[in-house]
Amino acid sequence: MKYLTTLILASGLAASNALAAEDIEQPGNWIISAEIGAITTSGNTSGTSVTGKFEALQDTPLWSNEYTGNGYLKEDRNRINGEDIRTRSAQRYQLGAKAGYKLLEENSTLYMLASLAEDKYGAYTKSASVGVGHGFRWYQSANKTLDMEFGPGYFDGTRANGEQERGMIVRGRAAFRWKINDNAAFAQNLTVERGSWNMRSTSETSLSTRINGSMQMKAAFRAQNDSSVPVDKQNTDTQTSLTLVYSF
Repeated sequence: MKYLTTLILASGLAASNALAAEDIEQPGNWIISAEIGAITTSGNTSGTSVTGKFEALQDTPLWSNEYTGNGYLKEDRNRINGEDIRTRSAQRYQLGAKAGYKLLEENSTLYMLASLAEDKYGAYTKSASVGVGHGFRWYQSANKTLDMEFGPGYFDGTRANGEQERGMIVRGRAAFRWKINDNAAFAQNLTVERGSWNMRSTSETSLSTRINGSMQMKAAFRAQNDSSVPVDKQNTDTQTSLTLVYSF
């Protein structure tokens, strides 16, 4: 419950900041996208895997706000002695909210964020983090951008073996965007959270191609690495996906 409370407070703060800016200035612009991908197999071995993600970005004269969420579910069905046996091998969800106050320098913000994650079969079954920091644009050209974030935070998590980990962390993030042409774009995101007990690195590489005005197809590879995990867990989880993305 404490994880959910942290996320709700951060989301509420971001929303109240956006509303305050709208009252003073003008309504913010929203960019909302949702993506989903699914694979179903049948025969001697059958199963289903589903991945989904949503992202809502709001831009006002004073604030730049982000709300994100993603999930992944994988279930296999095997027929043993004439009986169908269902086995779930992946189940994870993540929610996040970030509010960025715009500084005088273009593409520069002071931000505060919160995230909440549950991964039933991961090295950390539950985790939550909050943070503050400075975001800025490191590089920009006609079709490429590189944005950076850096700041302190606090992490609270439960390992798969039941151990609790909590304390101060240092967080950094880099986001590279390359608009290849009007119909294709490449993106690389890397986030690192380091505490005295663990360093977590999360990377996502993606290539998107436009199908029509509001629909895209996206191929992505995601990897999450924890430097310290229980003895029966792997350090790195990866996911390769092909999804349809709808923006409105």
